[in-house]
Amino acid sequence: MAFYEKGNVRIHYQEAGSGFPLFVIPGGGQNSTIGFMSDRAPFNATEEFKDEYRCITADLRNAPSGQSSGPLEIDRPWDSYADDHLALMDHLGIRRFMVIGYCIGGPFIWKLVQRAPERIVAAVVSQPVGFRKESNPMYDNSMQTWGPALVKQRPDLTMDMIDNFLTRMYVTNADFVFSVPRDVVQGCQAPVLVMPDETPSHPYEPAIESAMLAPKSELTFFPWKDTKEKIPLAVRHVRTFLKANRPA
Repeated sequence: MAFYEKGNVRIHYQEAGSGFPLFVIPGGGQNSTIGFMSDRAPFNATEEFKDEYRCITADLRNAPSGQSSGPLEIDRPWDSYADDHLALMDHLGIRRFMVIGYCIGGPFIWKLVQRAPERIVAAVVSQPVGFRKESNPMYDNSMQTWGPALVKQRPDLTMDMIDNFLTRMYVTNADFVFSVPRDVVQGCQAPVLVMPDETPSHPYEPAIESAMLAPKSELTFFPWKDTKEKIPLAVRHVRTFLKANRPA
């Protein structure tokens, strides 16, 4: 494990394996950390693919159970996280990479596609969060758990600041995948494998819509994680997808 620092941002990251770079973005919403991969992920991408790829993963900035920290950029939440992801790749000397993102990693991937399309070789969007018109569990859950936990650690922050930050992330432009408009997904030229889910935070409809819009997309079977027996088959699909799109 290691740390990368840039200004007042400090990112805790981990590397495993060798080969073409594969950036692994853990799930867990605002509390996305390296520990998610072994504790809560349906499959641990780092463990599955480290024999074939250079796997890099990191704690999200300001995840209370992680070790990454930085300012709470209320006016640009999605971009502030993308800043960290791209700066970490720069720090490691990685120009082009593949990426797999769980949960909140889905919107993070689409923001990377918007910010640096030339750097994304291929992407796997696993059980992504997205807009659900009936409710807003990403905002609600983060206000109930992430916000209070972070404020306890950071006396410079208040719940009003947390509210403003989360409102900008999940309410102000609440639609589709939260982080980008549909034209970004429609214009994505990288191959994308979408692994849909159907839970309050991982709605099926925006995941399917993103697959329909992205011109080089694939869908895995659904449901793929309702029983433990199905997950190895889904992992096999991911492995085949990555191999087919890995640069020579």
